[in-house]
Amino acid sequence: MAAVKNKENAGMLKVKGVVKKPVSKVYSFGSDMKKIAEDDPRKIVHSIKVGLAIALVSLFYYFEPFFHYEGFGVSAMWAVLTVVVVFEFSVGATLGKSVNRGIATFLAGSLGVGAHKLVNLSGSDKLQPVVLGLSVFLIAAIATSMRFVPKLKARYDYGILIFILTFSLISVSGYRDNEVLDMAITRVTTILIGGAAAILFNVVICPVWAGEDLHNLVATNIEKLGISLEGYGNQYLKLDVNLEELDRTFLEEYKCIIHSKAIEVNLVNLAKWEPRHGKFRYRHPWEQYLKIGDLVRDCAINIDALNTCLSSCIMTPEGKARIQEPCTKMSVECGCALKELALSMKTMIIYPTTDSHILKAKAAAEKLRSIIRSGSLAEEAELRQLLPTTRVASLMLDLVSSSVEILDSVNQLAVLMKFKILASKPKRLGSKNRIPSGNIGEAHIAINVE
Repeated sequence: MAAVKNKENAGMLKVKGVVKKPVSKVYSFGSDMKKIAEDDPRKIVHSIKVGLAIALVSLFYYFEPFFHYEGFGVSAMWAVLTVVVVFEFSVGATLGKSVNRGIATFLAGSLGVGAHKLVNLSGSDKLQPVVLGLSVFLIAAIATSMRFVPKLKARYDYGILIFILTFSLISVSGYRDNEVLDMAITRVTTILIGGAAAILFNVVICPVWAGEDLHNLVATNIEKLGISLEGYGNQYLKLDVNLEELDRTFLEEYKCIIHSKAIEVNLVNLAKWEPRHGKFRYRHPWEQYLKIGDLVRDCAINIDALNTCLSSCIMTPEGKARIQEPCTKMSVECGCALKELALSMKTMIIYPTTDSHILKAKAAAEKLRSIIRSGSLAEEAELRQLLPTTRVASLMLDLVSSSVEILDSVNQLAVLMKFKILASKPKRLGSKNRIPSGNIGEAHIAINVE
C-alpha cells in the first residue's frame, strides 16, 4: 500500500509541475504587460488603434456580398496587409511608410504595365521572356544600388523594397495587357485605402509625434547631465569622501546618454515626415537637435572620464584641497545651468538665470586656471602624484566649455522656435515631475509663445 501511495504522490507532483509551469509563464506575461502599460500607456492605445484600423479595412472584404457591384474581391486583403505593415507607433513613421508604399506601388505598377506593352510590341513570343527578364534585371539592380546611398536609405529604403517587389510581381505575371492594368490599378487603390486608414487612425486617435519625443528626449538628456554634475559637486569632490558610501544613482544618470545617437537620428528622420503640430512648424530645424545631442554626448563622455579618474586615481590631500573649491563650484553651477536649460526646453521658456550659473562656473574655471598657472600644485607633490590632480582639473575645465556650447546651441534653437522670455526664477523640476526615459514625449505642456 505504501508503494502505491508513493507512486500516486509522485504522479500528482508531476501533474502539478506540468500545470504550474505554463501558469507561471502566463502570470509572468501578465506582469510584463502591466509594467508596459504603467511605463508607457501610449503603447496600449497604439494596440487598440491598430485593431480598429484593421477591423475597418476588413469591411471591404466582408461586406462585399451585400453590395450590387463587383468589389475588390481577394485583392481587398492588400488593404489589410498595408495597415499591418505601415501602422507604426508614431505619426511620422506611419506617414513615412504609407507615402513610401503608395508612391513605390504607383511607380512600379506604371513601369510594369509599360514593360508588358513593350513586350507585346516586339511581336515575338520568343523575345518576350528575354525582354521581361532584362527589364526586371535592370530595374532591380538599379533600385538595389540606390539603397546604398545614405540619404536615400534613411528615408526611402522601405519604398525602394516595395518598388522592386511590385515591379517584379507585375512584370512576370504573364497576364494580358488589360488584366495587368486592372491588377495594377486594384493594387494601388487597395494600398491607398489601407494607408489612408492607418494615417487617419494614427493622427486622430491619441497621436504620438516623433518630433515631441525627440524634443523631450534631448531635454531629458540635458537634465540628466545636470543631475550628474550636481552629484559630483555635492558628493565626489568633498575632501573626506568615501567612494563606497556614495549614492551612485544620480552620479550615473549620464550613462544612458552616451549611446543615444541612433535613437535621435531615427526620431529626426521620422519627424521630418510629420505635418505641422503644436510648436513644431513646417521645415522645423530638426538638424539642430542632432547638434545639441552631439554636444550632450561629448559632455557625457567627459563626465564618464571624470568618473573613471576620480574612481581609479588617488589625488594627494594637498592637491585636492587646492582645487576642491573651484571644482565644486564649477560642477554645481554647471549642473544647475543644465537643469534649468532642460526646463527651458520642456516649457519652451527662456530663463535668464541660466546665464548667471554659467558666469559663476566661468569665474570658478578662471580661478582654477590661475591655481594651475601659479605652480602651487607642483609645490605640494612630485610629478607622479600631481598627474591625477591636473587630470581632474583639466576635465572640469572641459565640462565648463561643453556646458557653454550646449547653452549656445539651445539658445539657437530657442530663437528658431521663438521661445517665450521669462524674467522670473524658474521652478525646479522635482523627481516626480521629471519625464522618465521610457515615456519620452508623454508629457505635453501648452505654452503661449510670441
